[in-house]
Amino acid sequence: MLYRRLGRTALKVSALGLGTMNFGGRTPETEAFAILDRAVDAGVNFLDTADQYGGTAGVGATEELLGRWFARRPGVRDRLVVATKVHEPMSNDVNDRGLSARHIRRACEASLRRLGVDHIDLYQLHHYDRAAPLDETWQALDVLVGQSKIVYVGSSNFPGWVIATAAAGGGDRRLGLVSEQHLYHLLERRAELEVIPSCEHHGVALLPWSPLAGGLLAPAGDGGRRGSERMAAERSAKAPQLDAFAELSSDLGYSTSSVALAWLLHRPTVASTIVGPATVEQFESVLDVPDIVLTPDVLDRIDEIFPPVGPAPEAYAW
Repeated sequence: MLYRRLGRTALKVSALGLGTMNFGGRTPETEAFAILDRAVDAGVNFLDTADQYGGTAGVGATEELLGRWFARRPGVRDRLVVATKVHEPMSNDVNDRGLSARHIRRACEASLRRLGVDHIDLYQLHHYDRAAPLDETWQALDVLVGQSKIVYVGSSNFPGWVIATAAAGGGDRRLGLVSEQHLYHLLERRAELEVIPSCEHHGVALLPWSPLAGGLLAPAGDGGRRGSERMAAERSAKAPQLDAFAELSSDLGYSTSSVALAWLLHRPTVASTIVGPATVEQFESVLDVPDIVLTPDVLDRIDEIFPPVGPAPEAYAW
């Protein structure tokens, strides 16, 4: 496994991060435990979840599942960089959501209980909350850092200007924002306009989510969401690009999934790309990704198939 620094921190995370959104809902506990065991055996040390995850099992169910897995594997937690998130509604209570100081502090305590851990390594703000002043949000985060309940702070789905404000506005002694988890893949490259340049300038790690475009960049017939009518329609609309990419991947001797993930690891500021397998087989199919080296000629060909859109302002100014 390849390990990279998380932005400007000294912390190292595996190039493949394990996303757990499917666990407890789409993926039953037995299979989820098997994926987790296999990931640790493969050297994955970055585990990503969120307080809201749980699907049909209900909010919080994924963190509870992870807590049971930690209890089953004494000592494994200390080998992992555990990341979770706060922002999404956890109940119908008007204050049980968002990034108010009150909710952040209460949500963190709840995540710690569900996970059965004494601290969270990377606490991520799941979405930008326009109603919450950053000063208020940082007030709560500072308290949690001071109490050793969280170590680093990250964001998710933040616009570039807020990333810049949060990364640079932490004061003289605060580390500030260290990572941004963002929608980024070959079919969705708008992060290159403002988000990636902001991350690069401020030493913020980029953690792509949905790196396979919900399955569009996975091999044909790979199952999962790719079999839905909506995905079939998207596949048809993008068939020329996807077919050309499949041919290129085949020429390289890899699956489209592996090449798409490897491409992300060649992008600026990307520390780890988060995969969300529903089965052990899906996870094992991309274990070759950290070892794939894409030459400049291959990267140029990928840009021909999936044209870049940034950076700003060159993309739209001239």
